[in-house]
Amino acid sequence: MTTSVDNAQTATDPTDTLGTVIDDVIRPQAPIVDRNGAFPRPGVDALAAAGLLGLASSTEVGGAGHGMRAVAEVIERLAAECGSTAMVVLMHYAATAVIEAHGPRDVRAAIAAGDHLTTLAFSEYGSRSHFWSPTGTATVADDDTVRLDARKSWVTAAGEASSYVWSSLPLTRDAGPMTLWLVPSDSAGLSVTGDFDGLGLRGNGSRPMTADGLRVPSTARMAADGAGLDTALGAVLPWFLVLNAAFCLGLADSAVAEAGRHLTGTTLAHTGAALRDAPVTRRDLARLMIRTDALRAFLGDTLTALETGRDDAMLRVLQVKALAGETVADVTDGAMQLCGGSAFRKELGLERRFRDARAARVMAPTTDALHDFVGRLATGLPLLDEANR
Repeated sequence: MTTSVDNAQTATDPTDTLGTVIDDVIRPQAPIVDRNGAFPRPGVDALAAAGLLGLASSTEVGGAGHGMRAVAEVIERLAAECGSTAMVVLMHYAATAVIEAHGPRDVRAAIAAGDHLTTLAFSEYGSRSHFWSPTGTATVADDDTVRLDARKSWVTAAGEASSYVWSSLPLTRDAGPMTLWLVPSDSAGLSVTGDFDGLGLRGNGSRPMTADGLRVPSTARMAADGAGLDTALGAVLPWFLVLNAAFCLGLADSAVAEAGRHLTGTTLAHTGAALRDAPVTRRDLARLMIRTDALRAFLGDTLTALETGRDDAMLRVLQVKALAGETVADVTDGAMQLCGGSAFRKELGLERRFRDARAARVMAPTTDALHDFVGRLATGLPLLDEANR
């Protein structure tokens, strides 16, 4: 497993502009995105203009050249304000990891310049959250192009992204379990085939897509035929799982902060006491803070394990999303209880964070799948059965 380490800061660091983008666009738009289930295009465009979509792109193609730690901080800060925007950008960075390793230079340069939003297209109706077992096919056509046919069940930024890192069965039966392709959004035969009206992350545009006789050139293949699973496990999975943990941390931390503000600023008229004056209330808030800080520490250790090539790096990567998913669910639930009826009002922002937090447990790989993976590594078993490779 490899991951880039943050290089020296450049003279113009895109992360310096993140706070301005959040203040001016992301935070004001967040309630609207959630209420209307609208794709957060203003926020994405503002992040692109600030150079943040190219944060993980190589300096060789004009990107900022940052590693996973800086990118995780961006996702954490975005998630604290708008879960939908954070998820769109998270998927962009995860797909960028593959394109940086195997994609064409012109697309890499477009991502670096903020002119290209990309995303992953892995989950399918046939295999659901088992992304490592695609059912969609790839076949060589008469004109030496490749025909892709598939029914993808969930694609973040569907119909909004410029390209899709697309999984399929291999061209050659025995080549391996999966092959990856770079599919342009304007490809004939590619369509969005449903809407998204979800409990949380309502603006992330996670909709089903269909490829029906979609043609791509053979050069659209990323890595060798059949090597898609190894690429997904080695390049995509660390970014996806770690950034998901950062996403959960942002949600949890903002929920704790909002609960603290509410308990401090709310008083009982008949006694004059603030809610924070009750020892039980302070205890419960402390427990939420400790859970959140523990996740922050674990995420930091995971990043260190990746950056230093520690032997337990893969184990930490698998553990961190499982821990984060359970932590953010419990913390946002606890914050809702602490703030009582006020938490159910839209203006406090807690109920939105509570809903957004539900996604982490069920987003592939699910918490249950990750627990199995961790148990496999702990007992000397391969991550996946041979039948799935």
